[in-house]
Amino acid sequence: MSTSETKSYGPELIADYVKRLPGKPGVYRMFDEAENVLYVGKAKNLKKRVTAYTGYQRHTIRIQRMIRATHSMEFVVTDSETEALLLEASLIKKLKPRYNILLRDDKSFPYILVRKDHEAPQIKKHRGAKKIKGDYYGPFASAGAVNRTLDTLQRAFRLRNCSDSIYAARTRPCMLHQIKRCSAPCTGEIDMAGYGELIQDAEDFLKGKSDKLRHRLQEQMRASSKELNFEKAAEYRDRLQALAHISGGSSNASSQTFANGDVISIFSGGGQSCVQVFFFRGGQNWGNNAYYPRHSKEDEPAQILDTFLAQFYLNKPIPGHIIVSEDLPNRDLLSAALEERSGRKVTIARPQRGEKKSLIEMARKNAEESLARKLAETASQARLLRQMAESFDLDSPPDRIEVYDNSHIQGTNAIGAFIVAGPEGLEKKEYRTYNIKDDETEPGDDYAMMREVMRRRFTRLLKDDKLIWPDLVLIDGGKGQLSAVSETLADLGVLERTTLVAIAKGPDRNAGREVFHMPGRSEFMLQPRTPVLYYLQRLRDEAHRFAIGTHRSRRKKQMKTNPLDAIPGVGPGRKRALLSHFGSAKAVKGATQGELEKVEGVSRKLAETIYEYFHE
Repeated sequence: MSTSETKSYGPELIADYVKRLPGKPGVYRMFDEAENVLYVGKAKNLKKRVTAYTGYQRHTIRIQRMIRATHSMEFVVTDSETEALLLEASLIKKLKPRYNILLRDDKSFPYILVRKDHEAPQIKKHRGAKKIKGDYYGPFASAGAVNRTLDTLQRAFRLRNCSDSIYAARTRPCMLHQIKRCSAPCTGEIDMAGYGELIQDAEDFLKGKSDKLRHRLQEQMRASSKELNFEKAAEYRDRLQALAHISGGSSNASSQTFANGDVISIFSGGGQSCVQVFFFRGGQNWGNNAYYPRHSKEDEPAQILDTFLAQFYLNKPIPGHIIVSEDLPNRDLLSAALEERSGRKVTIARPQRGEKKSLIEMARKNAEESLARKLAETASQARLLRQMAESFDLDSPPDRIEVYDNSHIQGTNAIGAFIVAGPEGLEKKEYRTYNIKDDETEPGDDYAMMREVMRRRFTRLLKDDKLIWPDLVLIDGGKGQLSAVSETLADLGVLERTTLVAIAKGPDRNAGREVFHMPGRSEFMLQPRTPVLYYLQRLRDEAHRFAIGTHRSRRKKQMKTNPLDAIPGVGPGRKRALLSHFGSAKAVKGATQGELEKVEGVSRKLAETIYEYFHE
C-alpha cells in the first residue's frame, strides 16, 4: 500500500496517515523533503505503531528531529509479523536509512570445499555460490581462518590442493609430497582406496567426529611403535598434533558442549558498539569477526544486537543454535523469522551458567578489546585530521579526503584513480578508477590525464546531489598538476567548493622532504618525521598502489586478449574458423585479402574489413 505525498509534514502529516492505516502487520518508510529514506520500521499493528509518532513530545530529541524531517511515508502490509521483520531487515541493508541501526562491512564468508567431481578429491578454499559438486564446510570467519585450517588439514591428512590440469600433468611427486603435505595420488604414491580413506578421515574431522578419529590414530601410533616402524609412528604423531592445532582454533577458544552454532556478544562504550561473532562447527572454533554497527548513542545494547541479528542472517547460513549476551526484545519473533528462512528449528538463548556462559563472556571480552582499539584508532585519526586542518588552513578537520594519481606505461593502458579517507580511516568501498579515453589526450601527458579525471569526477558530483563532495583533494604532483586541476575546476565553477593540495617529492625525490603546493600560497614543507606528514605520505602511497594495481590488471587482461576480438563482424564462430585455418592471430594478420576469403564463413566484405584492420 502506498500513499501520495501531502503538503503537510512532521507530526501533522503522520497523523493524517494514521486515519487510513489498517491494524495489520507491515513495514513503513519515512522520507525527507528530498525523498531520501530517513527510517524503516516494522509493526505488528501498523496503525498503533505509527500513531506513537504523533505523540511528539514523548520522544527523544533525535527522534523528534526525524519526525520533523518527515515529508512523506510509504507502507507495505504483510501477512505476518515475521514477514515484516525480514522485509524491514532487507530494506535497511538496501537503503541504509539515516536513523536506523545499520550493520556495516557485511561480506560473505569463505568455506572449505572437498570436491567430489574427480577421482582424487581436491580440498580448497571456496567463496560464493555453491555450484561445484562436493561437500562444503563452514562458514569460516575469514580467509585467514580457512587458510590456517587448510594448512593443518594438509599436514594431518596430506590431501591434494592442486588444480586438475597440474594433477594430470604430473610425472613425479611435487615438493608438497617431499615435505609431507600431500600423499601424491597423481603419481600413484598412494592408491585411490588409501586416498579415499584420508578424505573420509578429513571429512569426519570437519563434521566433528574427531574423538573416534583421535583414538584410532593413537592406536595406530602405538602399534607402529611396537613394530619398530618409528617413521610411521611419527607420521601418526604429526597428524594428531595437527588435529589438536585445528581444534584449538585461531583464538584458542574451544568448546566441549557447544558443537554447532554461533556465539554473539556485544559491548558498548563511547557512543559506539562492537559485536563479536564466533563460529563453532563440529565442536571446533572456525574463527571470529568483529562488527561495528552504526547506531545512535541512545540505543541500548539489546536493541542494537536484536537489529544486528536480523540483518546479519539475511544472506548468511543460519545455524540451529545461537547464543547471545543480551535479552533480546524480539527474541521469539527473530527465532520464528530465522526458522522461516532456514526451514528448520532455530533457538536463540542467553546462557546463565556453564560453558556456554563462559563462551559468551569470552566473546564479550573480545568485543570490549576490539572496541577499545577502534576508539583509540579513531581518536588518533581525529588528531591527525585536526593537524592536517592546521597545516592547510582549513576551517575544520576534513570529513572526506580524495587523493588522486595516474598510472601508465608510455601512455598505454592509462588509468586515473582516487582513494578516499576520513575520520574512520581509509574507505576502500569509495575508491574509483577511470580509463583515460579522451582522443585528444597525448599518450603520456599526465596533465591532460589529470584534467580528464577531474572533469569527469566533478561533473558527476554536480549532477548527483546524493554524492558527497570532498573537503580536501590531494594530488600526487607539483605545480604543473595543481595548475591543470585548478583550471579544470575553475572551468566547472567549483574551484571554491573544495581545497586543493599538490604533494611533490622533495629534492632528489627524497621521501620525508615533500613540497606542498596550494592555490594562492607559496610552496611550503612540513616538519619532518611528524605524524601528519607520515599520514600524508601514507595516503599518497595508497593512491599510487591503487592506481598502479588497476593499471597492471588492465595491462594483464589486454595481454590475454586476442587481436581478432576487436574486429567488427568477427564473432566466436568466425574467430575459430580463422584460427583453425591460419593457426594463429599473427598468421591472420599476415594473410592477404584473397587468402582471407578462402576461410569458411568469411565473405569478401569481411575479408576486406579484416585486412584493413591490420593494414590501416
